[in-house]
Amino acid sequence: MASLYDLSTSAIRGIYDRRVSGAPVLDVDSYFPDARRFQSVWPQLRDEALRVAEDLRRVPRFHELMPEQAEISANDGRDWRMLVLKAYGTPLPRNLERCPVLASTVDSSPDVLSAALSFLAPGKHVPEHRGPFRGVIRFYMGLSVPAAADGSPAAVLTIDHREHRVGNGEYILWDDTFPHEVLNRGDQVRIALLLDIRRRGMPLDMALLSRVLIGAVGLSVRLSRGKLDHA
Repeated sequence: MASLYDLSTSAIRGIYDRRVSGAPVLDVDSYFPDARRFQSVWPQLRDEALRVAEDLRRVPRFHELMPEQAEISANDGRDWRMLVLKAYGTPLPRNLERCPVLASTVDSSPDVLSAALSFLAPGKHVPEHRGPFRGVIRFYMGLSVPAAADGSPAAVLTIDHREHRVGNGEYILWDDTFPHEVLNRGDQVRIALLLDIRRRGMPLDMALLSRVLIGAVGLSVRLSRGKLDHA
């Protein structure tokens, strides 16, 4: 039986699908020109993330933050851990303190609603799933990506059934309401920066609905901040 979370996100996706169209992978210059800020400091972001990775036990597994996502996080016994620094407009001060360069860069980019470091264990497969609504879009930057035997990135991000290999300092911007999955085929932890970006250029009614939804989720985050801000 579908959960309340699944039903509600499916209904919201349906509303946006009828009113907002676009490609699975989006043009960064058009939708998120601040991407250059993050790429310009990616070595510092990598170093901060590697320091966090020295003690991954302090970083929660994704399904410990969102139990309703256990199907995609706890599916194979391998870790997918997430350090959330900002969630739907709500900063998490203790986590931000661990990554001052990332904190400063996020603070300088007003369209960044959420920011997290994602740690994917060797062999971890996050099965195909879809994001909740098109009012936000997803930015993914490789910070520490294991290499395959041929030197290409060993972590594979599949979006709308097309594979993408995003290496160190590289990035991709996509609409995560399209089906997507990720597999770390490497023998080391893959570390990536994930940002949720406010989507601009929508019809007025969709922009207003997005503002309401983002505000509601942000309120929920503020009420449960201690669960996320654990550093």
